[in-house]
Amino acid sequence: MINFNKQEEDKKISLNSKVGLRNQSAPTNIESNPEMTREIIEEEKALRRGILSVKDIIAPASIKIEPSYIRLGDKFLRTIFVINYPRYISVGWFAPIINLNLTFDISMFFYPVSSAIILKQLKNKVGTLEAQIISDAEKGAARDPIRETALRDVEYLRDALTQGTEKFFQFALYVTLYAESLEDLDKTTDQVEDIFGSRLVSSRRVFYQAEQGFNSTMPLGNDELYIAFNMNSSPIASSFPFISSELSSDRGILYGINRHNNSLILFDRFTLPNANSVVFATSGAGKSYAIKLEILRSLMLGTDVIVIDPEYEYKHLAEAVGGTYINISLSSENKINPFDLPSSVGGEARPKDIIRSAVITLKGLVRLMIGNMTYDEDSIMDRALLETYAKKDITPDADLSQIEPPIMSDLEQVLDGMEGGSELALRLRKFTKGTFAGLINTPTNVEMSNQLVCFSVRDLEDELRPIAIYTIINYIWNIVRSEMKKRILVIDEAWWMMQHEDSAKFIFALVKRCRKYYLGVTTITQDVNDFLTSPYGQAIVTNSSMQILLKQSPAAIDLVQKTFILTEGERYLLLECGIGEGIFFAGNKHVAMKVVASYTEDQLITSDPRQLLELEEAKKEFEASLEEEEG
Repeated sequence: MINFNKQEEDKKISLNSKVGLRNQSAPTNIESNPEMTREIIEEEKALRRGILSVKDIIAPASIKIEPSYIRLGDKFLRTIFVINYPRYISVGWFAPIINLNLTFDISMFFYPVSSAIILKQLKNKVGTLEAQIISDAEKGAARDPIRETALRDVEYLRDALTQGTEKFFQFALYVTLYAESLEDLDKTTDQVEDIFGSRLVSSRRVFYQAEQGFNSTMPLGNDELYIAFNMNSSPIASSFPFISSELSSDRGILYGINRHNNSLILFDRFTLPNANSVVFATSGAGKSYAIKLEILRSLMLGTDVIVIDPEYEYKHLAEAVGGTYINISLSSENKINPFDLPSSVGGEARPKDIIRSAVITLKGLVRLMIGNMTYDEDSIMDRALLETYAKKDITPDADLSQIEPPIMSDLEQVLDGMEGGSELALRLRKFTKGTFAGLINTPTNVEMSNQLVCFSVRDLEDELRPIAIYTIINYIWNIVRSEMKKRILVIDEAWWMMQHEDSAKFIFALVKRCRKYYLGVTTITQDVNDFLTSPYGQAIVTNSSMQILLKQSPAAIDLVQKTFILTEGERYLLLECGIGEGIFFAGNKHVAMKVVASYTEDQLITSDPRQLLELEEAKKEFEASLEEEEG
């Protein structure tokens, strides 16, 4: 009522002002001239419609209606309608179209039909079919399986309608596609029609009904095409477009909550074709939190876990569960010898093959240490490594369980004594007698008998980190091949390894082969671009049956969307989701996920500095109170 009075007041003001202008030029009594009053009011209405209408603000600049499509502003639109369905259609048949990374509108119209009317028609149909079948039998004609199948279907539908378990409808399904050009529109239309055709669903494009098709898919509830198909409720339900994957199984661990339907994501990664996983997220999105939660829950099920920790993030967890935390640095007492060999590989290969594999791996490590080598230098290094093993009586006939492996200094000595090897020995000396001598030039003295073992490389210089991680992974691989157990290897900040071709190739080979040894490799990275632009990074994603995508940065989202074939909705979810939220992929299924932890789990796995300080203070207070009681 207030708006109405205001409009009337505005109209009077405008009317009086216009009348005033007219009076200045030709004095006229407006009350004695109704036609002038009507004319001014109509002009005022036209003016207000042009300026104040919301429709004029949101409407496109133009619309052009063609026989089979509409040009709406700069966009091209076409409507496709379904005219026929096969006898049997599976649940979720419409999902491939729903999940297309395209812009389109979908409308479904359901027209209930009285069961009494349908039952009467079905009764007549049954009589006709039975009469035809009997007639064919009397004439001695061959049986017609099409008529017999139709009779069974009609009888089943009559029973279901009579019992009330089914209802009958006329069902109309329309899809309006949008494109930037007519060529794109034709291409998109062909794609959608191919998907319909692959499911034996017949569809047609509108012809001289483009406007009616567009109006039918507008959110107005108007069906201007009215092209419907008779269907009962069961097949109609299979067309329901909003389908959320269930990832709940009888065994496995809890990864999080399904944000589609609040169900639990319970999953066993070892039931997939391979147990590998990749985790991509921006800094602070909760990727380490999610993986630590997976580790904690996997430990409860008896799975061994090995972690490569670049930032001391897993130390609190290792201490809480009684795990082993190994710090690898120049000054640390913990050392790993890259020349170590697996004691056995389950009969997979002979000692000759194991030594050859070790030489290839060591050459990759040497390239990380001294840089690229020429073909001549590569050949010299290959021969030197074989001679280094032979110097310790490690030959194709040796018993690998009774050997003492060489160290880096032995390789340097061999190179010094070889023709053309002195230059390589000089470049290697920095790691045997120089600044970095304390890293990989001593026998291995670490133990991996615990269920949780963490290797830390935080105290290493950036130049040494790829070398140390390479050495650690090679040592872990030897342990894995020596004894087959259910294990998970977590490589945090894996982009360090993707920066060098040899280390990236080594990680890829590990991911590809680990399934045979009951090992699942988890690669975590926040530098998505560096990881995915590497050809080995793409291959690692391909060979990982499980993927977890948490919040992404705008700089990386385009590459992530292209790699994982995400829809626009999923892209928006990864840009706008909160900490611990994202998308969980397992094989062909994927769901929106939220990572959840109990209070106790949160206290064990948190990496929030504020929470860690509070825990440290509480620990000190507890220790002080114990000392007071003892005193």
